[in-house]
Amino acid sequence: MPHASVSLLSHASALLSVIGASPQGLDEHTVWVSTTVALSRVGEFEQETLKVLTMDSTSNPSMSKDQKLHIVMFPWLAFGHMIPFLELSKLIAQKGHTVSFISTPKNIDRLPKLPPNLAPLINLVKVQLPKVDKLPENAESTIDLPYHKVKYLKKAYDQLQQPITQLLQDIAPECVIYDFVPHWLGPIASKLGISRAYFSIFIAASLCFFGPAPTLMGLTPDHRTKSEDLTVPPKWVPFESTVAFRLFEINRVFDDITGDDENIPAAYRMGATFEGCNVLAVRSSHEFEPEWLKLLQEIHQKPVIPVGQLPPILNYGDYDDKEEWKAMQEWLDKQSKGSVVYVAFGREAKPSQAEVTEIALGLELSKLPFFWALKTRLGLADTDVVELPDGFEDRMKGRGVVWTSWVPQLKILSHDSVGGFLSHSGWTSVVEAIQFEKALILLTFLAEQGLNARLLEEKKMGYAVPRDEQDGWFTRDSVAESLRLVMVETEGKIYGERIKEVKRLFVDRNVQDKYVNNLLDYFKSHRDRSEDAKLKGLN
Repeated sequence: MPHASVSLLSHASALLSVIGASPQGLDEHTVWVSTTVALSRVGEFEQETLKVLTMDSTSNPSMSKDQKLHIVMFPWLAFGHMIPFLELSKLIAQKGHTVSFISTPKNIDRLPKLPPNLAPLINLVKVQLPKVDKLPENAESTIDLPYHKVKYLKKAYDQLQQPITQLLQDIAPECVIYDFVPHWLGPIASKLGISRAYFSIFIAASLCFFGPAPTLMGLTPDHRTKSEDLTVPPKWVPFESTVAFRLFEINRVFDDITGDDENIPAAYRMGATFEGCNVLAVRSSHEFEPEWLKLLQEIHQKPVIPVGQLPPILNYGDYDDKEEWKAMQEWLDKQSKGSVVYVAFGREAKPSQAEVTEIALGLELSKLPFFWALKTRLGLADTDVVELPDGFEDRMKGRGVVWTSWVPQLKILSHDSVGGFLSHSGWTSVVEAIQFEKALILLTFLAEQGLNARLLEEKKMGYAVPRDEQDGWFTRDSVAESLRLVMVETEGKIYGERIKEVKRLFVDRNVQDKYVNNLLDYFKSHRDRSEDAKLKGLN
């Protein structure tokens, strides 16, 4: 099947010929930035697309190839958000552009070390998080808190409006790339004349499931008010799909989506962010989600630019001198190729005590070697510390490792002895598993993980552990059977084979590079910092 951009190129060239413009010199990436899926549209939106297509650097100096931008990055205070923002920052800096990455002091200090060649171009800007009632001392990220206290972190984050406004005035960037939680940033940047991109760490399928901005903001009859409403694909998805939450998944996060007296609804935040941005930058690709990216643009009537899957670059020498890694590597080196199950559920998900017990006993029943990165608590404020079953570690000595502090996940996944990954379906972990060709066994816990899992199941890229639909309960037997199905049995080999098939769609550095170029070209051709806005600032 030819790449979608080839047909876009021919389509765009034909359209340009019709209106009397020369298609010479047009490349598929320039065409994609300007058209994406909009070439099938009519009316005002298509006219604007054609206007951009016929623009060149002689009529618009901002299209100059050597123009350098200053871009502000402002992610939510969760490492599942900050790390993709940082990866995108590094790719932008590789092009010679300056990035100001804004977060709190503690989070900045916990970020991975920047490559020496990029450090001069990425400014790590620290802003103090305001103190609010009920937010534990020194909590600056979701990993510092149990789930029920994250709403107080959002409350503190919302009080950064004035400091961020001042920073934007002082830095005077051409563009700001921000998360959905700071729903207030779009209007501020707009008044300052700064181009605005909402960078979604959620894949396009998830964004389409969430729906149009007015629906998210509760302004239409389509507004979903019951958890059951979110267990079926919405009516605006015109093709067959299973992408929806299961009841137990949505029940775990429904209070965050709908909000309460102490928490602005996440749905409202996302809707307002869609409204306030110029362009949607999505962690996705045409190769992986063509139909969802097209639908996303139809839903929001704004440019949608995938920025690629952002596979991390593993520096193989990292951590080699650390005693902890030496111990891990020594154990991994003793295992057979592809035999080990790596178990990890991300930085924010912590299984309950009952779930930890079933996972542990399921690993035992599977008879497979395993390496488990177990999170026993979420920050000092979490008093509900989970424990392994009595005698488990003694029984598993030699066959399994349980590590309760931080682990270098990329190093572990890159090891030949690891064959499968029991994962929460967080997209960064999914990308890393695909990058190193590890079969996925899925066990969701929070946020949009259920939507990711449905899409992976649809594409035969992962197998979900069977669970009770109402409360999400799973048993040790279901864990063991799922692991053996994917890791050992013939009928489960399809999952590992499918991962190997799609790997090239996720890790091709040339394709990733072109997606980042598309985003930067958009910014260069859509600068809206007017002299009037620069002078006026905020009243």
